[in-house]
Amino acid sequence: MQEWACEYALVIHHPVRLEGRLDPSHSRWLWLVKWALLIPHFVILAFLWIAFVLTTIAAFFVLLFTGRYPRGIFGFNLGVLRWTWRVSFYGYGALATERYPPFSLGEEPDYPARLDIPYPEQQRRGLPLIGWWIIGAPQYTIAGIFFGGGYAIGGGWGFGGIIDILMFVVAMLLLFKDRYPTDVFEVAMGFNRYVARTLAYAAFMTPQYPPFRFDPGGMEAPPPPLEPLTPSAYAP
Repeated sequence: MQEWACEYALVIHHPVRLEGRLDPSHSRWLWLVKWALLIPHFVILAFLWIAFVLTTIAAFFVLLFTGRYPRGIFGFNLGVLRWTWRVSFYGYGALATERYPPFSLGEEPDYPARLDIPYPEQQRRGLPLIGWWIIGAPQYTIAGIFFGGGYAIGGGWGFGGIIDILMFVVAMLLLFKDRYPTDVFEVAMGFNRYVARTLAYAAFMTPQYPPFRFDPGGMEAPPPPLEPLTPSAYAP
């Protein structure tokens, strides 16, 4: 007797979606004063990130016993990440837009920088949760090399990360050649995307382990549909 089963191809698609749209033109000089223009954001984000750390600790203990991330905390933490990404995109994490970022924890779909993470309905709990977080150590190390220091409050250019070095190159190109090469922007997006995935995993906002994969480009590829393969016969 033979039993037929339908197999599906599953392409691993990471739930953290970080996107950005490069402005068609840029000022030669604006990048010199963006740090000053962003001071109000830096001050607010400093307090928001203190709250982010505290709410993440609280979420960890809830996850430890229930396996569920509190929706209210998840929404707040996602808002902090969105705000941070918009500031970083305008500032020294991408230097990709001259549109001043809004003071908002919301989605802001009209802004050229976007970040989204679907709410995880169920996660690990108990001791497996602790072990699951610890195995992210290699990712945390790589992400630290990419962003250096200060990224959490908007891309602290000058702290020695790869993103900081890349943004210095962009600043020089803007200053002397008045251009921002698209391929450089796409590489910068890849580094930022890697960092965002790792940060979301470290904050328990997604149970999916960040891939050791560099995905450049401004836009994320849509999740692929599941397509049935040729049915296979299984012997009893």
